[in-house]
Amino acid sequence: MTVAGNPAVSAPDSARLDRALGHLDFMVSVDCYRNETTQHADVILPPPSMLTCGHYDVALYSLAVRNVANYSPPLVSLEAGEMSEWEILLRLANVAAGAGADADPGVLDDHIVAGLVEKAVHRSPSNVLGRDAAELLGELASRRGPERILDLMLRTGPFGDGFGADPDGLSLAVLEAHPHGVDLGPLTPRVPEVLRTPSGVIELAPAPLVADVERLRAHLDDRRPDDVVLIGRRDLRSNNSWMHNVDVLIKGRDRCTLLVHPDDAARLGLEPGGPVKVVGPGGSLVAPAEVSDEMMPGVVSLPHGWGHDVEGTALSVAATRPGVNSNLLADTEHFDPLSGNAVLNGIPVELSAG
Repeated sequence: MTVAGNPAVSAPDSARLDRALGHLDFMVSVDCYRNETTQHADVILPPPSMLTCGHYDVALYSLAVRNVANYSPPLVSLEAGEMSEWEILLRLANVAAGAGADADPGVLDDHIVAGLVEKAVHRSPSNVLGRDAAELLGELASRRGPERILDLMLRTGPFGDGFGADPDGLSLAVLEAHPHGVDLGPLTPRVPEVLRTPSGVIELAPAPLVADVERLRAHLDDRRPDDVVLIGRRDLRSNNSWMHNVDVLIKGRDRCTLLVHPDDAARLGLEPGGPVKVVGPGGSLVAPAEVSDEMMPGVVSLPHGWGHDVEGTALSVAATRPGVNSNLLADTEHFDPLSGNAVLNGIPVELSAG
């Protein structure tokens, strides 16, 4: 099952994964595109327009320079027969649990929220500690899906109203009444009380990382002067593969280029705009060269998420500027031993004029 992802392009050694997807007994994708990944799906379930969804930025507020909260309500209603994405996912969960496709997703939605409320009333510290869970569920009853969960999170959060305990606190109703958002003031220091390290301080050099430095040094010592490594990059208008099927984002100059330092270009006889053959542990490809002193000598860069020339897809815009898939060069046998994460940067490659 995939949800909006495109691992057949974004995963290392993606050609191998693409072949594996073709051998699955069954695959379902929640996606608005038939792309390199979803072309393998037996069923593609299209979500409605994003304009039918409310939005609250759960992730990026943790990086904000002030405490703020803002909710954007849906701009248009669902069409007849359309389902919200959360309903689609809960229906799939019901199928996976054996309840069948006709089971009411609202029952599972109620079960999830009830569990979250139970945790809130038993968690210390909490502004609803010891409260009656049924009472709080009753106050949330007018909402469904993500909005109900968001209302609960706001009301039990550090600025929440605690379901009436703080009349001036946050709730989703407060944000709906303030369409431009609410400024909750400057950030406040939280260190060291939030630290959970054994030492009670920020451990910038934990023992596992320090112990791994020797492996890094040995790797650097093994490098030869003419060795070249490949790193990835993101462009403001093409962070991920789905953006390549939007005409206003893909127009203009070619962004799927191999950035090469002038010294390396001269040494290898590479011409600006000319084809370069790149060979890595996982495979090879040909990309246009872009000579740039932004790169260090011995380092080249390809953006990720491209390679939209795969048969069976239906990306009418992206197919006009397919680019190349940098992850064809990666090898799944190489991974970071500390995190277990795939190696997508620092890949050794060989270059030649294509």
